[in-house]
Amino acid sequence: MGNIKVDLSGMKALNEQISRLGARRNELFTACAKELAARLLRSVIKRTPVGVPPSDISPDVYDEYWSGYTGGTLRRGWTAKSEAEAQSGGKAGLNAGFLNTLAVKKTGNVYTITITNPVKYASYVEYGHRQHVGQFVPALGKRLKRGWVEGQFMLKISEEELQVKAPAILEAKIKRWLIQNAGGM
Repeated sequence: MGNIKVDLSGMKALNEQISRLGARRNELFTACAKELAARLLRSVIKRTPVGVPPSDISPDVYDEYWSGYTGGTLRRGWTAKSEAEAQSGGKAGLNAGFLNTLAVKKTGNVYTITITNPVKYASYVEYGHRQHVGQFVPALGKRLKRGWVEGQFMLKISEEELQVKAPAILEAKIKRWLIQNAGGM
């Protein structure tokens, strides 16, 4: 047949660039974990319900139990370190300062960020809860009528949505990182 000449100098240069980047891959993987955590938090904060005083209560009940009430403790809890911090008010949103405080734990080849809500009733809102039918609740001025309150699944739904989007998000993040750190590979 014929002689074919192949110039592999470009492949050698690419291999060298990849080798140099390999030492910095922990930086990339940590940035990817934080990107996914930020997107999860953004979604779950939007989806978290905010408490509002009931509209069909008497003025006496409102004055006794609801005067001065501000909702949003559960929503603020996603970015708070304690329930007291969530109750104290402030904004229920993400900022770069909070994202930098998220600890990325590496175990083998797995990078993990733990997202928690320190508000004591967060799990009851997430998964639902039982209640005693017929029990009188003074703050509502009524008796309870249902034995089960459905959960909101704000974290579960947000996680499922992120699972679907994660491959595209990570691909774009890795491409940007490679372009910035390897000169256009």
